[in-house]
Amino acid sequence: MSPGRTSWHTAAVTSAFPPSRITSAELPALRRRISAVLIGSQVLGGLGVAVGIALAPVLAAEVSGSEALSGLGPTSSVAGTALLSLPLAALMTSRGRRAGLVLAYLVGAIGAFLVVTASVLGSFPLLLLGMAGFGAGSSANLQARFAAADLAEPERRARAISTVIWATTFGSVLGPNVAAPASRVFQGTSVPETAGPFAWSCVIFLLTGALVAVLLRPDPLLTARALASEDTTAVAGRSLRAGIAVVRAAPMARLALVTVAVSHTVMVSIMVMTPVHLGHHGADIQLIGLVISGHIAGMYAFSPVMGWLADRVGRLSVIGLAAGLLCCAALLAGTSGEGHVRTAAGLFVLGLGWSAGLVAGSALLTDSVPQEARAAVQGLSDLTMNTAAGIGGAVAGVIVSRLGYGWLNAVAACLLLPMSALALRRAVARTAPDSAKA
Repeated sequence: MSPGRTSWHTAAVTSAFPPSRITSAELPALRRRISAVLIGSQVLGGLGVAVGIALAPVLAAEVSGSEALSGLGPTSSVAGTALLSLPLAALMTSRGRRAGLVLAYLVGAIGAFLVVTASVLGSFPLLLLGMAGFGAGSSANLQARFAAADLAEPERRARAISTVIWATTFGSVLGPNVAAPASRVFQGTSVPETAGPFAWSCVIFLLTGALVAVLLRPDPLLTARALASEDTTAVAGRSLRAGIAVVRAAPMARLALVTVAVSHTVMVSIMVMTPVHLGHHGADIQLIGLVISGHIAGMYAFSPVMGWLADRVGRLSVIGLAAGLLCCAALLAGTSGEGHVRTAAGLFVLGLGWSAGLVAGSALLTDSVPQEARAAVQGLSDLTMNTAAGIGGAVAGVIVSRLGYGWLNAVAACLLLPMSALALRRAVARTAPDSAKA
């Protein structure tokens, strides 16, 4: 029997047995299988999110009739992602990653359908409700990075996370560029062109959920617990309250939580208002799609580099890199004026900074807490980052309407100060014992 056939046979046999019967010898094949399934789901899930979200601010402005409310469309999506973080974490704690991911994609499909319905009826409240449900697709994509870390070796954890994030590149970069063709399919119907992409998102989320339900076996989280000889029925220690207590007691976990939250908030706040800014200066849907595609490429395409750096030079160094990149992005975009090229460059660097912050922060968070508390802490992380980003997105629309796009970038840059100060403090605290020994 050939090595390839042996690996496939081992993976197939492994998937047929419960997690408690998996041995350490079977882990390499299992890791490859889980990674392949997560990569496939990320490609589809990223496409589903990106097809719709590219035109979300424009659709919100059309349905509401107010540019000041345009940021509430994507903000509702972010808020939905945050609100679903806790129930998904609770479900994953008791049932594993597969159950939580499948439910999230199903809710995302329902939300996309409601967005289309709201656009036909001209109902802004229904649109916001649909966008909140649509955010479940993003929640599933974010949670998948932790599924990749469940079985990864500690010294390769950041790379495992970054590989799954990287897989989102294909669907996410393609999504904004197919938004316009997807819209034209509905020409001559009662569905507005700006809502057409959400119909496609609905179908894509359903396909992604089916993929995860069928192939993500055995469950990576339950398998990791079984291999750690944990009692999977004793879940009291994995509650949200327990997660908060663990983060409070661990300085590095606090830094990781702040890093992920701030990086995501800065990225979302600037990104959601960029289509509106470009529209003010004559950009059409196709150009907006290209700029957002470049931004998403920065977010995902270079994540393996960020993972490699986080594993090789350390989480703190990459967190510092994230702060520098995000500040540079705010400077480029905030001073772009009518220059579309400068705006596009700023959005690309913004994506790079987000990638560095998310990869390093997620790896540091997983490193800093015990196995029994990880699911709860990871749910707390997604709740915090998406709540903060939701507030940031809502405020962003007001800032742009009253003060302008440049001021939005200036405010976003100021948010990086506490993150940078905390990272510097932890770096000094870590190097102090070494200096004393020397």
